Parts: sequence; C-alpha cells; structure tokens
Amino acid sequence: MKYLTFLLLKFLLLSNFVLAETIPTKSKILKEASYCIKDSQAQVCKKLFSQIEKLQLLVFDQNRFKCQSSLLGMQSAIIEAYFYKNSSNERISLMIPYVIKNC
Repeated sequence: MKYLTFLLLKFLLLSNFVLAETIPTKSKILKEASYCIKDSQAQVCKKLFSQIEKLQLLVFDQNRFKCQSSLLGMQSAIIEAYFYKNSSNERISLMIPYVIKNC
C-alpha cells in the first residue's frame, strides 16, 4: 500500500510541472529585477525571464489577471532592455510598482 501511495504521489507531482518546479516568490523576482536595471546583459536577467514566466502561468491559473498583465509587462521590459542595448532600463523600474501593487 505504501508503494502504491508513493507511485500515485510521484505521478501527480511529475504530471503537473507547476507543482514539480519551484515557483519564485515576488520578492525574489523584484530583487533580481533591480539587478537587471543595473546591467540588462547579466545572466540573472535571462534566468529572471523564465522565472517570471512560471509565476505568470501560475497566477493565470488563479485568474489573477492584473498580476499576470503586470508580470507580462515586466517580461517585455526585460526583453527590450536585453536586446536593445541603447534603450534605458527605466521601463523595468517603471514596472516594479505595478508588480508590487497587482501581485
């Protein structure tokens, strides 16, 4: 019986990637966003993008659409700062209050 319970639990955790992976906290995302403001080419910015993606999928499942929209805005600001090196990183800093307010 223990073995069957273990297999069932393992199946449930592996079948839903949101439960199996670590979901970043809002404070961790905001801290890493402040690093991206200083240097948008840092490795932390690439990692931050995927962490925000995980979180915005989670809040979508919870029907928290204002939070999801704020996270999508922050993602687009990170992409813009990363690919357009001449643009300022002010957009990332402008999105932080919206993430704080809506999430």
